[in-house]
Amino acid sequence: MTSERHALTDAQWERILPVLPPVLGRRGVNDRLFLDGVLWVAKTGSPWRDMPAHLGTWAQVYQRFSRWSDRGHFNALFVALQEPDCEQLMVSISCKAHQASAGAQKKTVLKQLASLGEA
Repeated sequence: MTSERHALTDAQWERILPVLPPVLGRRGVNDRLFLDGVLWVAKTGSPWRDMPAHLGTWAQVYQRFSRWSDRGHFNALFVALQEPDCEQLMVSISCKAHQASAGAQKKTVLKQLASLGEA
């Protein structure tokens, strides 16, 4: 693993590795270095041409990124690694609804003022 702050950690790489698409007929292709390059561009917002040389040539990384995008590999990767947000689920389950949401009649300020004037 590189010590770059934008690079994948070993734990992240181990989780991603089984989900990666197979490399057909290509040997020596470094998926981890490729993904580090994509993450660098995504995190920094820099143009592809400004990508550091140790991540590979920007043109090759971009070309491979474009192919993966067209073939839906990133979409499949995101779906496979997706986890439900249990904290949000717990909050939505434990929130109480307003009584009006259960069908109770809504009392507006005008109705309340009108009922005071009648009394």
